[in-house]
Amino acid sequence: MHIRIHPSILSADFVNLESEVGRIATADAVHVDVMDNHFVPALTFGPQMVKRLAEVSPIPLDVHLMIERAEESACVYADMGAQSVTFHVEAATDPAALVEALHDRGAQAGLAFKPGTPIEPYLDLLHTVDMVLLMTVEPGAGGQAFMPEMLPKLDTLVSYLQEHHLTPLVQVDGGITAGTLPTAFAHGANTFVAGSSVYGHGDPETNIHTLRIAATKGHP
Repeated sequence: MHIRIHPSILSADFVNLESEVGRIATADAVHVDVMDNHFVPALTFGPQMVKRLAEVSPIPLDVHLMIERAEESACVYADMGAQSVTFHVEAATDPAALVEALHDRGAQAGLAFKPGTPIEPYLDLLHTVDMVLLMTVEPGAGGQAFMPEMLPKLDTLVSYLQEHHLTPLVQVDGGITAGTLPTAFAHGANTFVAGSSVYGHGDPETNIHTLRIAATKGHP
């Protein structure tokens, strides 16, 4: 199975973002964490920054909205050039309508779940989305350790998708390294957000390759 690596620029050098996205051209997408200092206790990028990133990035943008009142601005990020826009179910009053609105704008739509949010109340929505993101850390900061207690939730998600012949991407975000990625992959994840393990040391493209190898051969 082809796996997707989406490096998070939350761990990149914010002063040199154009060159930083150029260093991950072998990845499948750039993961852009938009935080509003309300839904999570951090503040990062806005629509204009996303627009500029879309103009200079060699690979598509995977925008992850960690913001309150997602309906008010999710479609703006689609208009700014994001290929995929993922919003949190905890921050949307009508997730189904927002998925439809994103599709109408030509963007892929993703649903994100905090660690403490069950997926069962939202299973019907899985028939309409392009990606499901399970947070494997508490959202809001990079560099946290992977939460193995999220694996049963991942199992539930993957089992439902297989039972209903659904094929959205299954993304995990938080603590993804060459050590934790094989476990998440074995439980059915196929799209991996990696920040510190790509940008934190060495050459990002080498680190991306190491993550891909880890998925099929365990620890590199």
